[in-house]
Amino acid sequence: MNNKNKIRISAVSYLNTLPFTHGIKNSKISESIELSLDIPSVCAEKVIQGKVDMGLIPIAGLLEMNAYHVISDYCIGAEGAVNSVILMSNVPLNEIKSIYLDYQSKTSVILCRILAAQFWKIDPEWISAQPGYENEIKDTTAGLIIGDRVFTNRKKFLYQYDLAEEWQKLTKLPFVFAVWASREKLPEDFISQFNDALSFGLSHKKEALQSWDKPLPDDFQALDYLENSISYNLSQQKMEAMKSYFLFAKELVPAIFA
Repeated sequence: MNNKNKIRISAVSYLNTLPFTHGIKNSKISESIELSLDIPSVCAEKVIQGKVDMGLIPIAGLLEMNAYHVISDYCIGAEGAVNSVILMSNVPLNEIKSIYLDYQSKTSVILCRILAAQFWKIDPEWISAQPGYENEIKDTTAGLIIGDRVFTNRKKFLYQYDLAEEWQKLTKLPFVFAVWASREKLPEDFISQFNDALSFGLSHKKEALQSWDKPLPDDFQALDYLENSISYNLSQQKMEAMKSYFLFAKELVPAIFA
């Protein structure tokens, strides 16, 4: 990182990240950074390729880095149902023949593969999805949908399987979808200020929601989602969950990336 430049940060553009971005934008740290908002896969790509100095990286992206530093006490995680990473289908699991895999996050794709092999005991055809694939979920074809698109699609299908909840059934652990990480070590004073900014945002979720300008279903309880579906503290138990995920993922990676 060039110390003469502002620290470049990539954050996820989903609703669940809003408390983080609200805290960053309303703190002094905003003067020393360049913030971009991206889908999860792009956040990981930017950090891996050195296009930004740090980002909110889906944890699968960490497997592609030779070295990394987790630089925050906070994450995007869940201790039960996350309500925004869902396998959607019109038939039950044992009747699913193929699954569209969301293109926006490799972490959730691998998690779905882990659950299929280790918990659901199904072996469907896996299809790499393109934008608009939600319309192809029908008959025995299911689809993994993540992020804010879940809110507008959930009532369209008969069966929904929450991947964080299913993971907890399998492992008895919470799940971590993304962590703040960098390739190179960042100054301790910056990390401290960054954590303070995130903490501020997390304690002002209601105020943060006032700045949200994307459409949400009328019956969607956004504050309840942020307070009860997303778990933001990167606890020791969540670190254990990451290790467990990595072990499962490394067995599947050759098949996924062949």
